[in-house]
Amino acid sequence: MLTKQRADRVLLHNISWEQFENILTNLGETRGSRVAYCDGTLEISNPVLAHEYYKEVISCAIQDFADVLETDYESLGSTTWRKQLKMAGLEPDNCFYFQNESLIRGQLEYDLNQDPPPDLALEINLTSKSLGCFSIYARLGVPEIWSYEDGKITIYLLENHDYQVSENSLALPKISVDKMMELIEENRPLGRRAIRRAIRDYARSM
Repeated sequence: MLTKQRADRVLLHNISWEQFENILTNLGETRGSRVAYCDGTLEISNPVLAHEYYKEVISCAIQDFADVLETDYESLGSTTWRKQLKMAGLEPDNCFYFQNESLIRGQLEYDLNQDPPPDLALEINLTSKSLGCFSIYARLGVPEIWSYEDGKITIYLLENHDYQVSENSLALPKISVDKMMELIEENRPLGRRAIRRAIRDYARSM
């Protein structure tokens, strides 16, 4: 097992699926680290403060927008999604069901062998990652990713097993992610409640 370490992450090689499952069990659910696994390589990362801020504020904006538009959704945070057949697994910064929300409504356990993957995954990219998460998401069949980097959200849609940049979201087709980020940054000095009010007012104007 070869190990590469940085201050914010550990990269492990030659990890079997059984070892991956055991590591998840040993790490437990009450932790701040995130894991990603692909073909025997496991990355364990620890998010920084700014990462957590944008994860929370963007997640709240998505939920506020859906609430105002009366769009049913489920938010499942950093649930560990994995599929042994694909030798892939990861924990998003947040994930949501929109189109398939009715199929998983009220569930407390999920199995990608029979349940649909999340409709939307959120990735906050403030530090470089050694293990590319897009290929893992593609193996799991997640149709849409919102990737935040350098103050901007880019929407990616899964097409023919690869992600392509899109101007519009499938999960929330009415939203402008550029406008959403503009409101977040304008109101950031005023606090979280001001941001949420601005997002809700924007959604009502749609």
